[in-house]
Amino acid sequence: MTERLYYRDSFLYEFDAEVLDLVSASDSDSRSAVILDRSAFYPTSGGQVFDTGWILLAETKDVSDRLRVAEVVERDDGQILHILENAGSIQKGSRIHGLVDADRRRDHMQQHSGQHVLSATFVSLFNLPTVSFHMGAESCSIDLDTKNLTTAQVETAETLANDVVMQSRAVSIRFVTQEEAKGLGLRKIPPVERDKLRLIDVRDFDLTACGGTHVSMTGEIGCILLRKTEKTRQGWRVEFVCGKRAVAMARRDYSVLAESGGLLSSHIWDIPQQIRKVQEESRASRKLREQLLEELADLYASRLLAETPDSAGRKIIVGTFPDRDLGFIKLLAQRLTRRSAGVVAFLGITSDQPALVFAQSSGQPFDMGGLMKEMLARLGGRGGGSKDMAQGGPGEIDGMEAALAALAAGLRE
Repeated sequence: MTERLYYRDSFLYEFDAEVLDLVSASDSDSRSAVILDRSAFYPTSGGQVFDTGWILLAETKDVSDRLRVAEVVERDDGQILHILENAGSIQKGSRIHGLVDADRRRDHMQQHSGQHVLSATFVSLFNLPTVSFHMGAESCSIDLDTKNLTTAQVETAETLANDVVMQSRAVSIRFVTQEEAKGLGLRKIPPVERDKLRLIDVRDFDLTACGGTHVSMTGEIGCILLRKTEKTRQGWRVEFVCGKRAVAMARRDYSVLAESGGLLSSHIWDIPQQIRKVQEESRASRKLREQLLEELADLYASRLLAETPDSAGRKIIVGTFPDRDLGFIKLLAQRLTRRSAGVVAFLGITSDQPALVFAQSSGQPFDMGGLMKEMLARLGGRGGGSKDMAQGGPGEIDGMEAALAALAAGLRE
């Protein structure tokens, strides 16, 4: 098995090793992967994502000929695969020099160590255990085993967690047997049976088994910023960021707030109040618009009914509109068919988003859904509906007016 150098030194970014084997990444991944006799690269495990970096042939250590380590995974048999973008001339038995992406590793150490502090905080304050941890590209999250989580609890936990960070407590690594671990008061003992457990010890605050990479002092976490909470099927999820991520996220948040405040001509603290004001104005405007559209539909309906002569005891109305939308002609169709018991309406929109609405007063003998399908078979597009009302989106508007006129003429015969 590959000797895991990161187990004892999370700050090890360079190492020398020998290639034990060159294999395919997986059955579905044709990229090449190397298995080394020792490695500082961390594979995805326990919620923490993999390291990336480079491999150089030890004979030359030519930086220009380095091989990119794109992903590191652990197989079911425990072997660590270093998946390469391009295997180059590397082969079994080659001596290599590994370079771990230090910025990525430091970020992961901040996030993972921050998670330990945060999880221990929720336990010490509220006895809320963490059941899972996820490290994403932008943010991280823990899932807490609880039915309820209040804003006050979140803020209190964030305060205590950052107090622990600022105290710069030592974070140490030690190895113990399963039997020894039982008497140490671990926050969580993994179910997997191993000869030795690797413990991460945040001095006088948290002790838990973990295989990840961690800082040496809590002060190196920088800070812990809790972003949001959401209810999940089994508990509550808390999203957070640490260190440089927290600074970058806070800067981005402020930039968005500042721009929003500028658009609203207000201070960033007044944005919620301004948004509520805009929402109220929008609701009032939408209500007024709906009222005006109803009045306009009534006027159109009155005019169309007055202009359309009776034919065999009914009025067959045809109308096309270049500057209206589907919502308006549906409203107009309703107004027309409800004002009289003998109305059939064929309405269309000839704008960039063409539409058709066919409607008839209740009790009329025609099938609007069937007529709509016939019309769309001629003009293209899709649609359908019931006996008394149907709508559709024609594929083209050329010939729409003539087609509607011909349909109406056929019903008058």
